[in-house]
Amino acid sequence: MDRFRMIFQYFQSNSESVMNGICGLLALASVKMYTCFDFSCPCLPQYNRAYGLGIMFIPPVILFLCGLILNRQSLVMLDEWRRPQGHRKKDLAVIRYMCSSIMQRAMVAPVAWIIVTLLDGKCLICAFSGSMDPEKFVGFANVTPVQLEQLLAKVPCKDDELMRNNMSRKAVSRYLRCWSQALGWSILLILIVAAFLARWLRPCFNQDTLLQARHWSNYIDIEQKIFEETCCEHSRLFAHKCILHFFQSMRQEIKLHSFNLPRQGEGDEGEEDLLQGITDQHQVNKLLKTWYYEKPPLDVS
Repeated sequence: MDRFRMIFQYFQSNSESVMNGICGLLALASVKMYTCFDFSCPCLPQYNRAYGLGIMFIPPVILFLCGLILNRQSLVMLDEWRRPQGHRKKDLAVIRYMCSSIMQRAMVAPVAWIIVTLLDGKCLICAFSGSMDPEKFVGFANVTPVQLEQLLAKVPCKDDELMRNNMSRKAVSRYLRCWSQALGWSILLILIVAAFLARWLRPCFNQDTLLQARHWSNYIDIEQKIFEETCCEHSRLFAHKCILHFFQSMRQEIKLHSFNLPRQGEGDEGEEDLLQGITDQHQVNKLLKTWYYEKPPLDVS
């Protein structure tokens, strides 16, 4: 149990490590979902493009929103951005750093989905088979425009009786798959080069602002956690006091039922330190309102 407690405390105090792990799991889940997904192009001129592009871009939007929802820092950033000025000024550099960090992590799974779909090529073939120039491929001569539109729409359906052994269908399919894979590898290469340049060129710039923004973004996150923990502890002690006050007339009967109530004066010192001056609901609400509207300055001298 101690080992699990240490692991839990480590992840609780290292939110960046937790979010990196969650983003990695989302990326793996997106790849697994696509491989398990049964892609079936409708092979109809009116619906091919909508279906192909929808499969390519709607799941990334869902994954992006999931990444924002699961990232605790997104709520912390919004709270910091929307809170009143109070006694503590808001640093826009810290908010920009938090927003950049959140967006980078949230984009991992959507980008993985888009790259996998492009490397597979089915979505692009379904979406753009009807837009191909028939003059580039043999086998589409002596057909009416309506028949040509229907034939091009059936290119993704290799099991169709009309297109099963059609060489033109295979040529169009190979052509679009090559373009799709080239686009996927190009996007992957651009992202890797951008990450490489961002990592290796960062020390060439002034690090003061970056270190300050990272430090205070971590501080805001930790401060919010400690405040929530303190509120929970205060709520527990406040509830304990209220219940004891409510059952004061039944104290002897409660003792007979083996409830471990503290003796008079036992454990009261720590509770009184936290509950000093806070004895009713109105005072608690006022304290929470003061924390939100008038956060104390970052000065403990």
